[in-house]
Amino acid sequence: MITTLCIAFLITILFNVPIGICLGFATLLALMVSGKIPVLLVAQRMFTGIDVSTLLAIPLFIFAGKVMEKGGIAKRLTELSYATVGFLPGSLAIITALSCMFFAALSGSAPATCAAIGGIMVPMMIKDGYPAEFAAALAAAAGTIGVIIPPSIPFVNYAVLANISVGDIFIAGIIPGILIGLGLMIYSSVVSKRRHYGRIVIKFTWSNLWKALKSSILAILMPLIVLGGIYAGVFTPTEAASVACVYSIIVSTFIYKELNLKEIPRLAYESGVTSGMIMFIIATATSFSWVLATEQVPIKIANFISRFAKTPFMILLLINILLLINGCFMELTASLFILTPIFLPLISNAGINLIHFGVIEVMNMTLGLVTPPLGVNLFVAKGLGKDMNFNDIVKHVTPMFIVLVVVLFAVTYIPGLSLGLLNILNK
Repeated sequence: MITTLCIAFLITILFNVPIGICLGFATLLALMVSGKIPVLLVAQRMFTGIDVSTLLAIPLFIFAGKVMEKGGIAKRLTELSYATVGFLPGSLAIITALSCMFFAALSGSAPATCAAIGGIMVPMMIKDGYPAEFAAALAAAAGTIGVIIPPSIPFVNYAVLANISVGDIFIAGIIPGILIGLGLMIYSSVVSKRRHYGRIVIKFTWSNLWKALKSSILAILMPLIVLGGIYAGVFTPTEAASVACVYSIIVSTFIYKELNLKEIPRLAYESGVTSGMIMFIIATATSFSWVLATEQVPIKIANFISRFAKTPFMILLLINILLLINGCFMELTASLFILTPIFLPLISNAGINLIHFGVIEVMNMTLGLVTPPLGVNLFVAKGLGKDMNFNDIVKHVTPMFIVLVVVLFAVTYIPGLSLGLLNILNK
């Protein structure tokens, strides 16, 4: 049955069939060929996979992100970045990375962060003399912060799978996300200065910073309300997502006045379509994982890895390598729901903290957003400008990818980077 499952999945992937259909078709075919398990159980498992109240946070955070993208919040966060780091060499490149960090604290989605901030900054960077492909590559790489700094949709999914606190893994993602942003800011500044990219340098003044801060304070307050409310026990992650929706609508429509109430149904429809795609992938990935678990594949893989990796150091190294390769070919949500149940027994037996591993796994899978042939963020970024060469975007994103890998391994082997803030708050 496992042979049929894997062959069917690989063949459909090679023919560019959508990942959700690949997973569902492979599961159905494997059960039909084996004849050991009723095919009707696939539908049951698909329903069970999405019948989790915590997953309601996904469509709500997606909707909140779209409202904030259209309602002027992304623009104000960019202006705050201007006032903060506009005096540094390569200022627009640094502003792009910093703005992605700010917007990541609102959106929960990497492609949304790439599109929202990239849509503002890539044309400006091109106009200021940056190569178009460099600007697009930076937007794609910095967009990955969108699922590391909370709120994060993949963190919600991992928390459901690992049965851990969503609030705890949200807190654990803050410092790793900041490190990714700082790494990209430093790289961008050095490269821009060396290659003479960009001409705009803004003189730093406290008055400009104060003006930008006043303009964006309502945007900055939202992640504090969401994370603070979750961690203080005032509301659940799903309720926090609802609060984010209401807050973003009020701010965008009645205070900033850049979003018309008539646009909300359209944004809700777009969010529903996106959420439907994600939920379908979760449902089919759950049934796929169920077949793997039925055939004891997680135990077999754990035993296989244990033969080569006897220590937590080697286990994490091997898993990171496997995930980096996997990220080139498989979508993040599907990877999370298929691979997490495989790795969890091994991680638990090795004594590795599940929250720490969740941050590592999500960070690693996020790198797949900038690695071809899948590279979702690369294609999003390519659409932000005209006549861009995809191969040149990949060439520019390669050293940025190395920066991301360095941060990934730092977080992997220095647990305090993910768990330190959580330990402080729990004292």
